[in-house]
Amino acid sequence: MNYQEALDYIHGTYKFGQKLGLENISRLMGYLGDPQKDLKFVHIAGTNGKGSTSTMLSYILQDCGYKTGLYISPFLEEFTERIQINNTPIDRQDLADATQTVKTAIEKLVDAGNPHPTEFEVVTAIALVYFWSQKVDIIVLEVGMGGRLDATNVIPTAEAAAIVSISFDHMLYLGNTIREIAHEKAGIIKQNYEVSVYCLNSDEIVEEINKTAKEMNAVVHRNHAKDIELMSSSIDGQHLKYLKKDSVLGIDEFDLRLLGEHQKYNVLNVLNILEILKKKGWNITPQAIRSGLKRVVFTGRFEIMNRNPIIVIDGGHNIEGITSFVTNVKKYFEGKKVNLFYGMLNDKQVDESLALLTTVAKEIYTLTPNDARAIPAEEMTAYIKEHYPNIPAHALKHFGEIGDYLDFSKTDEIFAFTGSLYMIGEARTILSGLIAKHAK
Repeated sequence: MNYQEALDYIHGTYKFGQKLGLENISRLMGYLGDPQKDLKFVHIAGTNGKGSTSTMLSYILQDCGYKTGLYISPFLEEFTERIQINNTPIDRQDLADATQTVKTAIEKLVDAGNPHPTEFEVVTAIALVYFWSQKVDIIVLEVGMGGRLDATNVIPTAEAAAIVSISFDHMLYLGNTIREIAHEKAGIIKQNYEVSVYCLNSDEIVEEINKTAKEMNAVVHRNHAKDIELMSSSIDGQHLKYLKKDSVLGIDEFDLRLLGEHQKYNVLNVLNILEILKKKGWNITPQAIRSGLKRVVFTGRFEIMNRNPIIVIDGGHNIEGITSFVTNVKKYFEGKKVNLFYGMLNDKQVDESLALLTTVAKEIYTLTPNDARAIPAEEMTAYIKEHYPNIPAHALKHFGEIGDYLDFSKTDEIFAFTGSLYMIGEARTILSGLIAKHAK
């Protein structure tokens, strides 16, 4: 099996639907010898901030000297981004080899009369097989959807767990109230766990998490916003101060490369996860924390791709993400004309998102994300023209047209891309080429 054959096989399993539940993935892992039982994990659940939190942790653990696996979703530009070791995506042939191993197990499983695993179950199995074969020291494992019935919850235990910001998302699968959603997220908590919880989650959410934790004899470490302070910031990053009084980490001030106020609270969650790990005997050093946070890169999340003019991309794919994007634009680019490129899926809060985005955008160019649930660019443009007639709006027929509206001579303007990650990834590939061509 080669790389393209592996991708074709993985994506071909999409027809088996999107199901929550651990029975299929548990059965599949059994056919594979249960490699997850020999691995160590930090498990990350929540709505917004999973990717940022996971990526920061992976950089720090690598700098601590550990061979660190990272499993995230979705990818931006290439599928291999989903499975990483030491922040390097899996080699294409290694992906093909792991896929062949899983495919062989699935054929035996199906021949025995069992249901075929879903795409996410297949990818999760591929990741776990690969990490086991590479003998990683620890894996930062990001939940796909929910937590309780998510395929990643096939792991028997974790060194630490974290629940990041929780808000409304995937209501069809997770529930219509914030308590129902929190209950599903808290489902990653197992017996005797230690769990770090994002500081801005509401009391209602934390109550639900505490309820699950009590049933599992687990300890919840709720973060407090007063324990982190912003000292200064620019488009180069943030300088922060850690104020937790009983910290065992040995750090006070440090630099964080990631931008945005929300990252201040995400990094607080990261630090509290590290507190848990250090108390368990993991070699977490102040030097590694500082170096990891100073060099961390998380593509597609308020990422400055070009400085002159400013080109920024951000996968603000739900209302909380869009709120953070708008807040950051106002903070870093106040008074600048913002040319906004935007595309969303039809299961998101588009009305609320546009109400926010139109407070900063002076002109909007719509794109159709590469997904069956995408809102067509023409439909989005028609909606903007009807509800926000004072803001010029244009529908792009395809992503290749981005270059026609990206003017590198307008150094006093901002070109911002936000919305669905399916849109951001494709736009980033186009932008990388345009920026490289302009630099010559």
